[in-house]
Amino acid sequence: MSNLSEIVDSLENRVGNLLQKHENLKHIKLKLEEELAVLKAQQDQYKVEIENWREECSTLKLANSMLGSNEHKRETKLKINELVREIDKCITQLSE
Repeated sequence: MSNLSEIVDSLENRVGNLLQKHENLKHIKLKLEEELAVLKAQQDQYKVEIENWREECSTLKLANSMLGSNEHKRETKLKINELVREIDKCITQLSE
């Protein structure tokens, strides 16, 4: 009987340890989920910031080429043509 009692005590200890580990892992999981949410929010913020910088860079390239730089002349001509087409569409819509 004492052997059976020892086995039961051992099983109770092991189950208790497993339950404690389970609770610890749940707590760790919650912390990681919170951290993941924060990191995803930061990532979204960085994506927006990168897009803003790209737009600003494009604008600066266009302004630089309009100031006489030969480096981005082709891009400038394409942008001007695009703007002219857009203005033509607006004029057509207004005249209808």
